[in-house]
Amino acid sequence: MGAVRLLGLTFCLVWLACGPAIAERRVALVIGNSAYKNVARLANPANDATLVGGMFKKAGFDAVDIKLDLNVAEMRRALRDFGDKTRDAEVAVIYYAGHGIELDGTNYLIPTDATLERDSDVLDETIALDRALFAVEPAKQLRLVILDACRDNPFAKTMKRSVAARAIGRGLAKIEPTSPNTMIAFAAKAGSTASDGDSKNSPFAAALVERLPTPGLDLGKAFRFVRDDVLKKTGNKQEPYVYGSLGGDDLALIPAKPVAAGPQGPQANSQDGIRRDYELALQTGNRDGWEAFLQAYPDGFYAGLARAQLKNVAAEEARAAAAAKARQAEDEKSRLMAERANKAEQEKAAAAARAAENARIAAEKAKQVEEAKAAAAEQRRKDAEAAVARKALVDKVENDKAAAELIAKQPADKTPADGEQKVAAVAPTQSPPSLSPQETAKLVQSELHRVGCLAAPADGDWNASSQRSLTLFNKYAGTKFDGKLASLDALDAIKAKPGRVCPLVCDHGFKADGDTCAKIACRAGYRVNDHNECEKVQDKKPVATREDTNPRDGDRKKGEAVPTGSQAKSAGQIFCGPAGCRPVRSGCRLEEDRIGRNTGLMSGRQLEVCN
Repeated sequence: MGAVRLLGLTFCLVWLACGPAIAERRVALVIGNSAYKNVARLANPANDATLVGGMFKKAGFDAVDIKLDLNVAEMRRALRDFGDKTRDAEVAVIYYAGHGIELDGTNYLIPTDATLERDSDVLDETIALDRALFAVEPAKQLRLVILDACRDNPFAKTMKRSVAARAIGRGLAKIEPTSPNTMIAFAAKAGSTASDGDSKNSPFAAALVERLPTPGLDLGKAFRFVRDDVLKKTGNKQEPYVYGSLGGDDLALIPAKPVAAGPQGPQANSQDGIRRDYELALQTGNRDGWEAFLQAYPDGFYAGLARAQLKNVAAEEARAAAAAKARQAEDEKSRLMAERANKAEQEKAAAAARAAENARIAAEKAKQVEEAKAAAAEQRRKDAEAAVARKALVDKVENDKAAAELIAKQPADKTPADGEQKVAAVAPTQSPPSLSPQETAKLVQSELHRVGCLAAPADGDWNASSQRSLTLFNKYAGTKFDGKLASLDALDAIKAKPGRVCPLVCDHGFKADGDTCAKIACRAGYRVNDHNECEKVQDKKPVATREDTNPRDGDRKKGEAVPTGSQAKSAGQIFCGPAGCRPVRSGCRLEEDRIGRNTGLMSGRQLEVCN
């Protein structure tokens, strides 16, 4: 009986020890189809599959199957085998890169040996997306299918339709999974196509590898980061999209790393990690970045700084929305005035424009307040980190100074003892470290850039542009630093300014909008004039010109004949002869000179005939 009890206790201990490992089991199937036999080869899917599969392996997945260039039979076998692995897994992920097609609202994945001469071949030669969802369904916590298959499909262009009305879509169709905690991520929004990009990997795959492995980052937020990255990379031409939903609890593809804590709080290396994550969120500078940071580190020094930065982001969003509303209200008012709408409508539009402008001004002031608070928080962080660095430097200098004093006290003719010789071995050979002129210049340039006085990046070269920027700072800050020199005193003075000091100067056609230059948009029929204002375009009518065929007296050459008839009248009856040109005498008239009598031929000259 004792042996049985011992065996039972051992079994329970083993089961308890293995429980967490089983609960965290994560598996992934990665497929990349590039070498299609009946259409042109795709450049990136095989590369993308290798990259994403490597990411899952580095993330610590228990099983990662990477399959390249599968025909229809191999794809069915891979999905069947993967379905067996998901039965005891908490997280199951399928990533597919290659061609896909949508037929009558259903999505299909295309193997490399597909021909697809007719629309009915889709049912026989492809794999329905539902088959992939069936494979991940046994997973207990997360079921994720990622499709980089929204490319422009060459099969659809040559496929014969058995029914003329059958729909074959561009890209993939929208899908709503029915199982809980199931997500389907498309490389491009339903009905649109994705790009392979110009590099080795597609923009979508590169963003996945960058964002998904972040420890502790909620999967929904991770895919929002992916969306932002792809939109930025493709110039807003490709927008990834996620279908399905997760529960209320945050769910990360990679669990957050535990923070090691001792009796006095977190260890130094964990603080370094928090600092690095804070700086990463600071570089991102958007709402999602700060929310992800606060989710991972809700308490502590850096959490307080992050909340100040998040409020600054919210204030900027409110300012931008108010500015856009004010512009719309002003445009509406101008439109009604141009169309000469009734007075009531114009007054209503004017009131709306005034209210929107007041809201914009209030939002701008709130933004400046939050911006100052965020700058002060950032300055506190820099001061705290600089204090730690200064303390370490002071400790080192004091130790070196004590060692130097010990050496100086030794008599010149005294041979140092063994203990003293050890002190001499650590004596400093040079003065304590200090900032070089180039390092000082780079720090001053960085601060001048922050307060809006320097547009160029900080490079440590204190050139004419940097000197002008410091002079500009003196003008608006009321200081008198030498512009030819980047000094530590100037650095401290600039650091003390929480926000912009120098006014924002924009190029022609742009106007200052907070801390950025926004392009001036004029309505139809108007253009930006030299004063950066919208003015109505004036229609320029062509002006007809003609040469003066009737020169006045003094402008005509001697002996030149004058015009006759109406032309002579318009010329004021001017007669030109060998002696020059003069008005026709009173009682006289001009007649054309004929060549001989009764010939009817004119000589081209005129005679003054008097009665």
